[in-house]
Amino acid sequence: MEKAINIIKYSGEVQAFNIEKLKRSLRHSKASEKLVQEIAQEVQEQLTEGMTTKRIYEIAYKMLKRKSKSGSARYKLKKAIMEFGPTGYPFEKYIGKILEYEGFNTDVGVVMQGHCVTHEVDVAALKANEHYLVECKFHSDQGRNCNVKIPLYIQSRFKDLETQWLKQKDHSLKFHKGWVYTNTRFSTDAIQFGECSGLGLVSWDYPEKNSLKSKIDGSRLYPITALPSLSKQEKQKILNKGIVLCREVCDNPKLLDDLGMASSKKKTILKEANELCNH
Repeated sequence: MEKAINIIKYSGEVQAFNIEKLKRSLRHSKASEKLVQEIAQEVQEQLTEGMTTKRIYEIAYKMLKRKSKSGSARYKLKKAIMEFGPTGYPFEKYIGKILEYEGFNTDVGVVMQGHCVTHEVDVAALKANEHYLVECKFHSDQGRNCNVKIPLYIQSRFKDLETQWLKQKDHSLKFHKGWVYTNTRFSTDAIQFGECSGLGLVSWDYPEKNSLKSKIDGSRLYPITALPSLSKQEKQKILNKGIVLCREVCDNPKLLDDLGMASSKKKTILKEANELCNH
């Protein structure tokens, strides 16, 4: 039996390398089984004691990008969302778009009067009699998680706003709920508090069947930063124009006209975006 090789996660935690976990993530990118096995073998050949998960990701992504552009875009989904930084505003807009896909009317970055004080709300979402207040917690570091202090704080803000809303005739019959969306993870006690208090929580992998990752894959609302042929500077230009979805470019290719790209580059970007939107 071969000795397990230990690797270092983004959080600094040391754990034994699991080749099956790598294969699952590659299959999730819709890579062919042949390519999954090739990449897994290459990673195993380069694997050394103490290698970081970041380095393993780089090896796998480089091979995947050569063979499948759309596959590499899906594989780098988590990293692509982290490229929304550093302000976090594109992430708020992105969550607003996801909620719109789910049938909500949304306002991003609004100031609301609570019972005690005013609050700046990241996303206000309304659908029929459902009224949600959504706080978006964006992290550009995979090692950072949301501890219990965050849902405690958000729930108190929500309750202050709900008290004010219930005074209004058109709100008194609505179902109100506070939510926290994050691109990383919640601590165990944060989840425990959310479940106990009725505060909605959505993280990268929680809840299991309605996580941020599953919402994105189900709706195909992939971030514009996932496109492999865009440079860092081009991504920032696009984000500065308020464009956060690949689908926005698919639906309106003229959005790329003011970015100073060669026509051949625009065709490449549109091809990648359409493969993601319509796979």
